[in-house]
Amino acid sequence: MRIRTLTGNLAAVLVLSSPLLWGGQAVAAPSGTPEQTSAARLLTYDASGSAEFRSAVDQGAAIWNESVDAVELRPAASGQRANIRVLADNGWPRALPTTLGNGTVYIGRQAVNQGYDTIRISAHELGHILGLPDRKPGPCSSLMSGSSAGTACTNRYPNAAEKAQAERNFAGALSGAAQQTGPAPRAVLVRD
Repeated sequence: MRIRTLTGNLAAVLVLSSPLLWGGQAVAAPSGTPEQTSAARLLTYDASGSAEFRSAVDQGAAIWNESVDAVELRPAASGQRANIRVLADNGWPRALPTTLGNGTVYIGRQAVNQGYDTIRISAHELGHILGLPDRKPGPCSSLMSGSSAGTACTNRYPNAAEKAQAERNFAGALSGAAQQTGPAPRAVLVRD
């Protein structure tokens, strides 16, 4: 058994070094290429209580995943405790962040009945959980302008400043720094 292992290892060394032995050229990896060792902070969401807005919630999360690198939103696995709980109700859309990346989002039917875009609402409310404040009054180009942009506004994407703020909020996820995990001094309701 030991002879087979030694023979196999010797064969592997010869195969890998054969270009050097027979005139080939070894090429080193470029020295300026950093290794990608860190990953985005993963936040899970539970949209099981979002009723008819489930697809809008998934699309809102996908928008943030496309827009920023430092955080990734994924549906929670069955039985897994989620960072973000998403519920549908008959009130106005709102978010109740508890700590950065944690809290509850309400997709309120009142705004939907008035004609506001459900995916914009979802992405906007998730933005609050990612630490972004309302920017009211604001233009349609600002996702965080919320309802002040009017019902005709269907922009579902954060602008450059909003993306940059979310990246800064979660920058420690990519650098390996510790994240805030303890409870916030008090929860703040963000009603749009």
